[in-house]
Amino acid sequence: MKKLLEEIFQTYHMDIYTYLYSLSHDASLSEDLTQEVFLEVVRSIATFRGESDIKTWLFTIARRKWFDHLRKKNRQLRTESIHEFYDSAGMSTTDPLDEHEISEAIDQILRSEPERTRLVVQLRLKGWSYFEIAAKLSISENSARVIWFRAKAKIRKALEQEGYRND
Repeated sequence: MKKLLEEIFQTYHMDIYTYLYSLSHDASLSEDLTQEVFLEVVRSIATFRGESDIKTWLFTIARRKWFDHLRKKNRQLRTESIHEFYDSAGMSTTDPLDEHEISEAIDQILRSEPERTRLVVQLRLKGWSYFEIAAKLSISENSARVIWFRAKAKIRKALEQEGYRND
């Protein structure tokens, strides 16, 4: 078995790497994904039934690893800080006192919202992705996005009514 795995690696390593590099245009990522492909091969060679060419099987694994990488990348949204929240809600401030006032106003606005909306906003501000929020609250990712969007719009409107300017 070891000899077979070595032979597969020697024969197809460069082909798999080249394929992944053509998708990612990143040498380091391509190396990592190539390693993952061959780790998968080691784990699942016993289940290979030979219904397709070994090269086809390897490229199928490589394609799956690439798509897994893309899915993970899309789930890892950057943290949305309170400053970015102000900006996205239409508010901007550089004065810490204004920031504290706006933060208090936002807290007050959120108190009148359903718990799910409060949780979505709080979790987004802590850096949670929509995927993570959806899993925690047992809702869809799209629902988390919509709740977040509507909460920002409501906060923007309420802050404007309270006299905070939209710069």
